[in-house]
Amino acid sequence: MEIKRIGVIGAGQMGNGIAHVMALAGYEVVLNDISEEALSAAVSLVSKNLDRQVSKDRISEDEKQAAMNRISTTLKLPELGATDLVIEAATERETVKQAIFEDLVPHLQPHTILTSNTSSISITRLASRTDRPEKFMGFHFMNPVPVMQLVELIRGIATNEETYKACLGVVESLGKSAASAEDFPAFIVNRILIPMINEAVYTLYEGVGSVKSIDTSMKLGANHPMGPLELADFIGLDTCLAIMNVLHDGLADTKYRPCPLLVKYVEAGWLGRKTQRGFYDYRGETPVPTR
Repeated sequence: MEIKRIGVIGAGQMGNGIAHVMALAGYEVVLNDISEEALSAAVSLVSKNLDRQVSKDRISEDEKQAAMNRISTTLKLPELGATDLVIEAATERETVKQAIFEDLVPHLQPHTILTSNTSSISITRLASRTDRPEKFMGFHFMNPVPVMQLVELIRGIATNEETYKACLGVVESLGKSAASAEDFPAFIVNRILIPMINEAVYTLYEGVGSVKSIDTSMKLGANHPMGPLELADFIGLDTCLAIMNVLHDGLADTKYRPCPLLVKYVEAGWLGRKTQRGFYDYRGETPVPTR
């Protein structure tokens, strides 16, 4: 099946990045959100990020303009029904995702593939709430989408080979690499990454090290480009907590128990960079550790 037109649901951090790479690769993109402000902000950000690529001679001005011309926006979810592939990139809450798919399904073409950019939620369970579990899979981009080279492709129990190959073809057309993952809690990247972050929070909680010493140790001692607490702030502490809860609930193992300090930060609304405070305070010129 040839995929030409792609619907992206959610114009946030992930959605605008997905729209960016898809449009640049030559796909027609229909970007949907419930907020006109979010759609306008997303289009502006895509334009700004494409300008950065132009300034670094990675793309030409003509390529940038062509990509922008391929992106259209809509507040009406049914308008995504005419696409060949839908990528849902809404908030990481299962009830929200299920409601979106239930609203969208009656408007889809028979051949349309449904996917979710979820970082941890069961693909099989999401697919079971649609009319096409065989044409449903996980399409998990890493953040920031234009920069990161990996896409996790997650098959639900009913996903057929044709759907997998079609999605793999899209990933390859973007110049990215696919990793095939089975449908178990948090898949591959977050199954390994988020518990490491949670352990770093425990290390802080137990007083083994300060925010600065923990991040410095992992950057200089393990050659990580970002420390785990700095990375948690970048991802969003609410997202980290949500993934830990999925692991804890789905695998019933105490090693996945979210650190109480992570819970406390989320309860305080200190979610990282997006709220200006997390393990670091970003309100000044340089980030300052909050512990």
